[in-house]
Amino acid sequence: MVTINVGVLLAVIVVMRLRRRTQARSRVEERNTALFVLALGIVIAPTPLGQGIFNVIEQLVSGISQAST
Repeated sequence: MVTINVGVLLAVIVVMRLRRRTQARSRVEERNTALFVLALGIVIAPTPLGQGIFNVIEQLVSGISQAST
């Protein structure tokens, strides 16, 4: 039996959808892409990779906010 990692499958779908030209997309396709990205974020968030991405973004935001004050 073949198992497919849902996060990897969603990442591939998102990359393939985002590679299309903007003019060729309809509103329905844009909405579906946004839903796929949201689902990918929900799947990745509790993983160590998701926590690492969150920590990097948190450090960037705190660095930018300290530099602007």
